[in-house]
Amino acid sequence: MKFKEIKQGILRLAGHFLLFNVANVLCGTLRISYKNKEALNRLENSGAHYVAAFWHGTMLLPWYLFRKKDTVALISKSKDGDLLARLLKHWDYSVIRGSSSEGGEVALGIMVDYAKNESSIAVTPDGPRGPARKLKAGAVITAKKSGLPLVMVGVGFQKKRILKSWDSFEVPLPFSRAKVIYSDPITVSKNLSYEETSKVIEECELKLNEIQDEASKF
Repeated sequence: MKFKEIKQGILRLAGHFLLFNVANVLCGTLRISYKNKEALNRLENSGAHYVAAFWHGTMLLPWYLFRKKDTVALISKSKDGDLLARLLKHWDYSVIRGSSSEGGEVALGIMVDYAKNESSIAVTPDGPRGPARKLKAGAVITAKKSGLPLVMVGVGFQKKRILKSWDSFEVPLPFSRAKVIYSDPITVSKNLSYEETSKVIEECELKLNEIQDEASKF
């Protein structure tokens, strides 16, 4: 192996561990308030699993909150996805690689299999390329085929930096107040027609945007 390749490998490894430590410390400093957390607690306390959905631009805190909960994460096959996948594996997620633009049908099938075998699922339903805050079908279809309830998660930060990315990615400042809002569990019947399922997707998008807007107000 050439020296340059060794150096690049060391730098990638150092960057990965730096990201992991920074993410842990940053999220640990946030002063988080919750709304309707009891809805999620009831599911978890009864041993039930669920599909959690949150927007790509606010995903840092939800990924942190759902860590170490026997959760499966759907992550794109992009270079940015590589970095996120490594972080989530440190947080004890099972990671599936795929998106609506690449490997989507296979990834969806794997997600459904995990969901049917007693795992919770976490997804950013507008990722990995957007449009921002437009809900793609994967989360609803997974809930429909697996029978797991769908829980929408809105996240807001009082103090933050907004990156110039397609999703206007939000980086909370240390010790900022944060607000997390959970929807009531949404059951998606396996017997819904294509048109009825499309209607549920629209309703879920509206609900997630509603609680996201509420979470963003301080």
